[in-house]
Amino acid sequence: MKELMTAVTENLIFVAEFLGIVALMFALAYAYEKVVMKKSGDTGRIFSTRKVAMIGMFSAIAVILMLLEIPLFFAPGFYKLDFSEIPVLIGAFAFGPMAGVTIEFCKILLELLLKGTTTAFVGELANFIIGCSFVLPASIIYLHRKTKKTALIGSVTGTVCMTVFGTAFNAIYLLPKFAQLYGMPLDTIVQMGTAVNPAINSVTTLVIFAVAPLNIIKGASVSAITVLIYKKLSPILKEGHRKTEVRKATKI
Repeated sequence: MKELMTAVTENLIFVAEFLGIVALMFALAYAYEKVVMKKSGDTGRIFSTRKVAMIGMFSAIAVILMLLEIPLFFAPGFYKLDFSEIPVLIGAFAFGPMAGVTIEFCKILLELLLKGTTTAFVGELANFIIGCSFVLPASIIYLHRKTKKTALIGSVTGTVCMTVFGTAFNAIYLLPKFAQLYGMPLDTIVQMGTAVNPAINSVTTLVIFAVAPLNIIKGASVSAITVLIYKKLSPILKEGHRKTEVRKATKI
């Protein structure tokens, strides 16, 4: 009974930490977007009705892509590649950092509804926070000057941030937390990596040889695809936004 209560308490604390990180990401995105809007003289709302609808659409696409996971030969089975950040990044470029964080969060909620969790929410936290470490820098840079060049610069910056942060966050927090919540020694997790790559013999080498390459591949591929297709999608997204603004102006 005591062990059960300890496990429940640990999980509740982790969920509270999870929600705290989610709130922090939303706060950062909201504050930055508001500052930029104020400087540009934009008095509109961050979330219009159309934005909410588009966020829902991009979230649905993101969760479908998230379910299509690709195993990697250099990483243990619990690290897989997916392309769910493509609609998140497109949404963030089109509608701002706040929209990007919201799509990221909705994607996680939808995945939990469809699949539940097999990682005591550690995997979901990892996907959300590491996804935000990619999308937020990219969309913040693009928000200042919306050109193909800044989209590329933002995407590269986001990839670097995701790789550095994701690698460190796995080593310092995620892997130890997963081991704690599952009652699994860290050595057992490291051994899963060793079975794939003999060079992996510690938490440090696990994140260097598995997590870092995964994030580089993911960031580079998502960035390349987004930059290629966003130019074609942008006129459609912007046209819808302009029509909404015209209707508002007509009513006034």
